[in-house]
Amino acid sequence: MLFRSKRFSKSNDDDIVIDVSEEGGVRKLHFGNDDTQSAMKINSPNELLLAYSRCVFGSLLFLEPPQKMLLIGLGGGSIAKWVHEYLPNTHLTCVELFQQVVNVARSMFFLPQDDERLEVMTGDGAAHVYNMADESVDMIMMDAYSATGIAAPLASTDFFTACKNKLTDNGVLAVNLWSIDRRFEQYCTQLSEVFEGRLICLPARQKGNVIAFAFMRGQNSPQWDRLADKAKKLEAEYGLEFSEFVSDLARMNPHNDRRLFI
Repeated sequence: MLFRSKRFSKSNDDDIVIDVSEEGGVRKLHFGNDDTQSAMKINSPNELLLAYSRCVFGSLLFLEPPQKMLLIGLGGGSIAKWVHEYLPNTHLTCVELFQQVVNVARSMFFLPQDDERLEVMTGDGAAHVYNMADESVDMIMMDAYSATGIAAPLASTDFFTACKNKLTDNGVLAVNLWSIDRRFEQYCTQLSEVFEGRLICLPARQKGNVIAFAFMRGQNSPQWDRLADKAKKLEAEYGLEFSEFVSDLARMNPHNDRRLFI
């Protein structure tokens, strides 16, 4: 039973309604409807409760932790908090469209204040990428899915190309998708074309989320099962289900080995 709920109503300078609910020691963020955008254990605020947020870090099976990471879309700050807690050598910049979302993430979901490793700014994620000039990052994570899909400026071939141009030589673009979205195949085709086939999809075992990883270069491993040992080491280090990630990657991407791992 829901025992606490708070609504953050629209203001003149904001165009979003945020609901926060709490039940059984879990606090959730909703954007004006019943869909859960973020979830947090109050007594363990840095734990990644939603499966898709854990899948984001499936990238660690292939790449070292990023030195510089860009996150587009904040929500309750689950991904940002995990990076800040568990990847001490990563500098994370997060771009969130609505200042109200940032305020709620900090006041209700324990998002840390900015420091030398965390910078949270309000702005348009697409514009930020286009305006990065000569700056490059090791990982771009796009978590900007809403009930109506990805905003058009964040789902174009031009934007995916701009992301590619801002990545380091061994960088990765990760995109949160919905497998039931009628445009899912379109998004994957666009990403695959921009990144020359170096695309894999990791399904979350929850609600149909899929994280698409688009790599700048091949990862030099011929078989999925070669990742089993690394998965066990990562599980011990980070506590996430990397062995399940490997199984799910192999199941969803049986045809991708040769194009990705060369």
